[in-house]
Amino acid sequence: MVQKNTIVKGAFILTLTGFATRFIGFFYRIFLSRTFGEEGVGIYQLIFPVFALGFSLTCAGIETAISRCVAGKMSLGKARQAKEILYTGISLSVFLSILFLLILQWNAEFVATELLKEPRGEPLLLVLSYAFPFAAVHGCICGYYIGLKQTRIPALSQIIEQLVRVASVWAIYAFLKRSSGAPGIIVAVAGYATGEVASSLFCIWSVNRRETKKIPCRISFPAYFTNLYELLHICVPLTGSRVLLNLLQSAEAVSIPLRLQMFGFSVKDSLSIYGVLTGMALPCILFPSAITNAIACMLLPTIAEIQALDDQKEMNSIVKKVFACCFFLGTVCCFFLIITGSFIGNLLFHSQMAGQFIITLAWMCPFLYTNSNLISIINGLGHTTYSFLYNTISLLIRLCSVFLAIPAFGIRGYLWGLLGSQLALFMLCILHLKKIAQCAIFACKRTAKQ
Repeated sequence: MVQKNTIVKGAFILTLTGFATRFIGFFYRIFLSRTFGEEGVGIYQLIFPVFALGFSLTCAGIETAISRCVAGKMSLGKARQAKEILYTGISLSVFLSILFLLILQWNAEFVATELLKEPRGEPLLLVLSYAFPFAAVHGCICGYYIGLKQTRIPALSQIIEQLVRVASVWAIYAFLKRSSGAPGIIVAVAGYATGEVASSLFCIWSVNRRETKKIPCRISFPAYFTNLYELLHICVPLTGSRVLLNLLQSAEAVSIPLRLQMFGFSVKDSLSIYGVLTGMALPCILFPSAITNAIACMLLPTIAEIQALDDQKEMNSIVKKVFACCFFLGTVCCFFLIITGSFIGNLLFHSQMAGQFIITLAWMCPFLYTNSNLISIINGLGHTTYSFLYNTISLLIRLCSVFLAIPAFGIRGYLWGLLGSQLALFMLCILHLKKIAQCAIFACKRTAKQ
């Protein structure tokens, strides 16, 4: 009962936050599309695989490692060591992020021209690079609070980040429009960096102001290197997995406009289609996933605790209930978006193309919303290698659709690939969990006989 209450309470807070940030972001994307056009949004979306790759290298694995280590320390009553873990993680993550910042700035032209195949992305990458150190601090502190199973600070930091981002973009745009004419999409990138600065400052203030016991100001060298080893032991394989997955996603994002040009579209039209897909249609599809993502966030540590207690009955109960809720939500959203997709595309984005994409993508909702929680359960059981393998297979299916289906069928070939990849991931996860359940039942019967 305690485990279920923890999931419900944490998921409720994160769900409200997710809906709030997605609601703000939804209208923010409408503002971007109407202000900078579909091509501008396409260029803007094109640089974010670089940010995702940089975040994976500098913070994502460390954030998860901090959560796990902090949860372990707190369960043993070692609050001081938990905070030392936080300090160690922040120092490592900030160091790596500054290093990545410098590398990206030195090679922005090469990345934009040779990798992204869009020279206009160079100034956007330069501005985006300044967000990494602040994103590192933000991510590490949020990981610390998730390890404590306290979701209020991570939730508030997300809202602050989104509000500051939108407000700063609007302010910068209004100022530049009055003084120097129509500004470019680089304004949105500057707003993104500003949001990261604000959220990181809030997290730093929260840790030092709201904690009942202050974080120790000094860590001995032996303790620091002990903590560093503990973090690296966890975060290195996680980081490697995330980096590989992000490289595949980056290759996918860069290749879509190029393959659309092979199908017959111009550079401008291909970027417009990419912008409509990633900046308009996909956000609509992903909007309800705020609920399932919140559940997934709380599910991983909960599953790990239940496994440690060897309570198979509780494990089966939670897995079945989570699966049923997520699949039901996905099915409802699927039919809703099929019926209203065209209306949503025309009303919100003034784009008939967006409506068509929404209708096609709606079919993957039941699998998309359920998969995040199935992967979280598998990770919670400690089978991270399998979750990485299944995600890789799913991404490879998407890449095949990019390189083989888009030149033959256009963007619809990629949409079919998205559906196929989510269905394949769904089936792999179900078969994996079914196998684990059968092994557990067999082990219980064998123990009972003995």
